[in-house]
Amino acid sequence: MQFKEFDYKRPDFDGYSHSFKKQLNHFIEAKSFKSAEEALNQLNTLRTDIDTMAKLAYIRHSVDTRDSFYAAENAYWDEHQPLFDQVHHEFYQALLASPFQNELKQLFPETLFLLAKDQVRLLDDKVVQLKQQENEWISKYTQLIASAQLLFDGKKYTLSEISACFTVMDRFTRRKAQKTYQSFFTKNEARFDEIFDQLIKLRTKIAQQLGFENYVAYGDIAMNRWSYDRKQIQAFRQFIIDEVVPKNQELYKRQAERLQLSELAYYDLPLVFPDGNAKPQGTESDLVEKARTMYHQLSEETGTFFDLLTQQQLMDLTSRAGKQSGGYCEFIDAYHMPFIFANFNGTSDDVDVLTHETGHAFQTYLSRWVKEPELVFPTSDTAEIHSMSMEFLTWPWMDQFFGSASDKYRFAHLSSALQFLPYGALVDHFQEEVYTHPEWTAAQRKACWRKLEKQYCPERDYRQSSDLERGTYWYRQGHIFEVPFYYIDYTLAQVCAFQFWQRAIVEKDPHVWEDYLAICKVGGTKNFLETVQLGHLASPFDTEAMKTVIQSVADYLAEVPEESLQN
Repeated sequence: MQFKEFDYKRPDFDGYSHSFKKQLNHFIEAKSFKSAEEALNQLNTLRTDIDTMAKLAYIRHSVDTRDSFYAAENAYWDEHQPLFDQVHHEFYQALLASPFQNELKQLFPETLFLLAKDQVRLLDDKVVQLKQQENEWISKYTQLIASAQLLFDGKKYTLSEISACFTVMDRFTRRKAQKTYQSFFTKNEARFDEIFDQLIKLRTKIAQQLGFENYVAYGDIAMNRWSYDRKQIQAFRQFIIDEVVPKNQELYKRQAERLQLSELAYYDLPLVFPDGNAKPQGTESDLVEKARTMYHQLSEETGTFFDLLTQQQLMDLTSRAGKQSGGYCEFIDAYHMPFIFANFNGTSDDVDVLTHETGHAFQTYLSRWVKEPELVFPTSDTAEIHSMSMEFLTWPWMDQFFGSASDKYRFAHLSSALQFLPYGALVDHFQEEVYTHPEWTAAQRKACWRKLEKQYCPERDYRQSSDLERGTYWYRQGHIFEVPFYYIDYTLAQVCAFQFWQRAIVEKDPHVWEDYLAICKVGGTKNFLETVQLGHLASPFDTEAMKTVIQSVADYLAEVPEESLQN
């Protein structure tokens, strides 16, 4: 069955609530463990059906935000998702109160009970209306970004499409493209400030009504950080400042020399090579076919999976007007298959996003045995290990995508992964500051961003852009608006992915694929550090181990001769 045939029907909330509570009563009143188990399985089935409808509506709205039917469905879910969540809140309460909890923990994942504990803290009737309003403002941000139509050199571009012009060899054109891109955010600056101001107020009110000091404390529970805390995150951010930022400055210095520039302006940063960055060869369908060949050669499991993905047309990769920005993977529960969403623009990002989202998708495919819909995907810190590691595990096949420019791609890919770490930490630090100071004005938030940006990303020279110098870059980071406190998870996963890179590419470890499969198969049934241990990886919070990991990446890049990076 193809994705277009997947049936969507708006659920009747009252009817679902009645059926769910009836089944929940069977669970609560169960006289035996067997009866409780059967009732719990039925509750999982009901929740799976609802999650499927919510995800289908989300996907179909994101591929065309101008579709009136799915725009209405998106509005329905903005309003009703908190109501469904509140119904499920009763399930989590009953699970934690069950007299058969010890027996249930022998059969169901421990993380289900950890999740239930978090959800009981985060769900309450008194914040339902606030969460509905939060959803509405998030949708306003998403729709605003999707509405962008930028005129550049006589042609209209989406934000994703025009970003391909950031890496052209002509410096004047690069600068002009960046200014055109930024003009959208400057033109809508008051609107972005309004949206974020409303989100901060709503989220702060939600957190305080639930007894949290601020939304930072709420956010960490919402992200299910079961095996570490915010102090460890803060220490990890400081590690990045101390160990990674200096190494990145050496990379940027080398880049400036390569481009024959005395210093890099902000619009020079995306261009890594003077004769142009590596670009994938072929059309979108060509890249998908090359990926199919690659995944058949990588392993039997990935080959079988990718065939199913293409046969069922479970990918939407083309950038176009009205399409939501970015990339993501969703697991469509009732159909036991994932969906990949991207915005190809003809740059190496196309291969990055394809391998990255396939990593997510492959993990969910291997975890489809998990009955609990919220545990097919693990927590986001773990999930990003699967995706970021897949980017590196497919390195041996990059010749198929980039031909003679494959060495340039690998160098730029590894460099950008290291250079990403400070930015990822910056986003987290910024959110921590603004939610600790919800009374700040828009100007104060921008000043905070720019202050932190200079600390984490000192290479960003905005002397030729007063708008960026004021601290408006963060408008373009959708996670800040849509999924607060997610972004640090990318950095935690990245240092784990570096270890898979080292084992697979540098050390040729014969067991690396076995370990990757192992962490994919467990889905969300283990917490982050348990999954790290299962994959025979060092913890991101082990400072000495991380110094070794980061130094290995820096040494590898330093040893790549410049002459090998020329076509």
